[in-house]
Amino acid sequence: MASSTSDDDFITVVCSNPNRIQANTTSTDVEILISVTNIPSWDLPSILCHQTVKVQAHRNRLIQHSSYFNGLLSGSFSESGLDCIAIEWNLEAFLHILNCIYDCPLDVTSKNFLPLYEGALYFGVEMLLMRCKTWFSEVVSAEVPPQVQLDDLISIWSFGLEHARDFLPELCGSYLARNFMWAISMNCFVDIPYDLLLSCVKHMNLTVDSEMHLSNALLVWIDANTECMEGLSRNEDVCTGILKQRVNLSSCSQITSAVLLLSLLPSANSIDYILRGIGQSPFNLERLDRDQCSEVLNLLPTLSFEAVQEVDISKCPRLHLQSAIECFRKSFPSLRILKAAFLLKFKISTLRKLVRKCPMVCEVDLTTDTSPIISSQVSVVSSSPAITPQISNLSLNVQDMTSFYNSGLSIAKLTLEGRNDLYDSDLQYISRFCVSLQYVNLKGCTSLTDVGIASLLRRCIKLHSVLVCDTSFGINSVLALCSSSSNHIAVEQIENELLDSLALNLQILHMGSCKCVDETSLLKLMSQMQKLKSLCLSDTRLSDGALYSFRGSSLEMLDISNTMVSNAAVAYLVGGNPGLKCLKARGCRNLSQQESDPQKREFSFSYSCRELHNEIGRTCMLEEIALGWGFSYSSLEALKPAITSLRKITVGLGGLLGEDGLRKLPTICPMLELIILYFQVISDRTIMNIMANLKKLVVLAFCHCLGDISILSFKFPMPNLRKLKLQRVTPWMTNNDLFILTQSCANLVELSLLGCTLLDSESQQIISQGWPGLVSIHLEECGRVTTMGVSSLLDCKALEDLLLRHNGPGLQRSFIFDAASKLPMLRKVSLDFCDAAEGDFDIPNYGDRHFLSTLKIAKCKLQKGLKVSFVKAPRRRQVHKETLVLVWNSSTVTRTVVKERL
Repeated sequence: MASSTSDDDFITVVCSNPNRIQANTTSTDVEILISVTNIPSWDLPSILCHQTVKVQAHRNRLIQHSSYFNGLLSGSFSESGLDCIAIEWNLEAFLHILNCIYDCPLDVTSKNFLPLYEGALYFGVEMLLMRCKTWFSEVVSAEVPPQVQLDDLISIWSFGLEHARDFLPELCGSYLARNFMWAISMNCFVDIPYDLLLSCVKHMNLTVDSEMHLSNALLVWIDANTECMEGLSRNEDVCTGILKQRVNLSSCSQITSAVLLLSLLPSANSIDYILRGIGQSPFNLERLDRDQCSEVLNLLPTLSFEAVQEVDISKCPRLHLQSAIECFRKSFPSLRILKAAFLLKFKISTLRKLVRKCPMVCEVDLTTDTSPIISSQVSVVSSSPAITPQISNLSLNVQDMTSFYNSGLSIAKLTLEGRNDLYDSDLQYISRFCVSLQYVNLKGCTSLTDVGIASLLRRCIKLHSVLVCDTSFGINSVLALCSSSSNHIAVEQIENELLDSLALNLQILHMGSCKCVDETSLLKLMSQMQKLKSLCLSDTRLSDGALYSFRGSSLEMLDISNTMVSNAAVAYLVGGNPGLKCLKARGCRNLSQQESDPQKREFSFSYSCRELHNEIGRTCMLEEIALGWGFSYSSLEALKPAITSLRKITVGLGGLLGEDGLRKLPTICPMLELIILYFQVISDRTIMNIMANLKKLVVLAFCHCLGDISILSFKFPMPNLRKLKLQRVTPWMTNNDLFILTQSCANLVELSLLGCTLLDSESQQIISQGWPGLVSIHLEECGRVTTMGVSSLLDCKALEDLLLRHNGPGLQRSFIFDAASKLPMLRKVSLDFCDAAEGDFDIPNYGDRHFLSTLKIAKCKLQKGLKVSFVKAPRRRQVHKETLVLVWNSSTVTRTVVKERL
């Protein structure tokens, strides 16, 4: 029978129930007729007793809220003209879907989540998909006891894997990692699929009571699964793969070579015997940090952990590196990855020894703190640079060179970020022997020259990832990337020889703040890169022409912050790269203009922000976005299809979301983990909405925002929040308010407060007791916090970064040395001479600086204010004058004075 087309038009949906539920009373009715007009009074247990249910529903409502019914009833299918259609689906799940479509209350639980989510996918009910997604995200990130049973978790993980719903396996792995001790107590622990268990074991949030619990649990799982894997070729890979643990010693200030050696001895009952043997020998444990480690190791029956492939000794300041390498050589023969970040003592000569002693190592991370003295970003007033060697301090004989060459062949990934003691000679040495290098990170290596970087690029022809932000990377380096890798090619042939250029095969190129590259060179480089996945061009001379010349289609990350590109050029590049997941375009002033520069009309015609955001919305599925100029509430609506799975959002100067945009943000982007807002209008209502609904939030920053807010905004519990930055938005904050903040955001590791003028010295104790695990504290213009000196803040023993400025002149002359000696992990200190009780600070010598790598001390000057008629003399106020910066590297210290306030 044909149907009518009025708004009240009903259609009957006949749903067959394959899983009939037996009721307590006998019913002879095979089917039942119900209507959505009385949906609130449906008796589900009674309805579910029937094999078939006929539901009278509004045709237009189904079409509007379900893509399945939209296609079936408004398309070219024969069913579109009928007033009765039949479907086969789980009846209970279908009735719940109707409840959602008609805005009726619906409780999602661990038992009905999967049927609801599967039904929402099949019938295309977006509102139910979002509700399920939000519920599951909140449940798996909650700090309360586990709300999802392990067998249900396994089913959800398997469903997500089968249907390519990536967020489900990811959340399941995170949930299992955080609740691992609970999971191993369940009988079905051995039923966990291998890939789920592996992702859990590798997860950064893995929580266990001890390494023994983890090892025992993995052995139980292997024993239970060995029989079913017998005869399979994957059996050995599974067993070894699940036991390939990271030996993670990072951030352990107590560990020394002696402690490391003792941990590698066989068993506790033989330690006394072994130690007595050492006592009778010419060696002793106290000397292991200096020498003789190799000889002692040859005398001891140390254990060998052949499955260990990765070791992390980052931030271990007391560990003697030469001795540690000897331990690795003997106990970790399969070592492939070494992370030794923030260890200034790890030199290129140490790297040489590592690859000779551990020949299978293919990845090394030697990251250090990047120097704040970047020539393109600061104005240097004076500098007393350390005496730097013009040639490498390595002295190798022929035998050493041959040995290093043979072992260095395995190095494929090398991270040297922040190494300002790295020179061209060292780079030449690396390029000569690490010929298999595929990934190199030289970010912040300020002592390198363009010629030195170019030499590395010409030699290492297998490179596909180059990170050179904040370096002298320039025209010579661009030519090296664009030229043929065949050394016999003449210079005049280079432009015609593109088939084997390094640029052609690049997958990652990060060259932010490299302003030595002119527009012409950049255009040439962009035209050759076709396989790029990650591209950073922030703070460069990027033009529209360079974007239009890009021929790649595989970009996943694009950073064009602080450049002069236009809407049309960005839209062109975005349209050709549908796999884009991260877009950063803060500080691009031209994006706010309706029309581009008339002189560049050959590329950019009239193209609005709205059109750019529509293109992004049609093309991409973003996980991270950073925008400013031209970004507004209407932009948020245009971007909506692209940001439903967004995890990070930053809105900078020139953007204006408004209260409506911020209010809708949690609904549009329920998966957000990071929110950073600059110069936005905020209110208690918007912040409370964010705090109440975004339970996965890890980073929250409000910087120089306008609007009236109160402590009410921060009374919602945020157990997952790790980083909080409040800059000039909470001038009313008192000690009591700060205490409330410690209760609602109990797990912070980074805190930054600017302009909280009502705080006093008691706030130090509130901070140290409320957040004893803080690694970063920034307090500036916060009342009288340091008027009585600094005491309680030094109880935060994990501190790595401390900034105290304009909080009261109570800091003792010896404060820097005192802080560095009491805080073993402290690397960065930022102060102001205004806060010095005696007007100055003692600067530690190289030997007694402990773990300190960067010291910044700002200096102010008095400036006359405006003269008012009823005031006899003009008022004077303090304004910034300059900043003294000291940077320590592996052997020296550089002292620089700059105009900027760093």
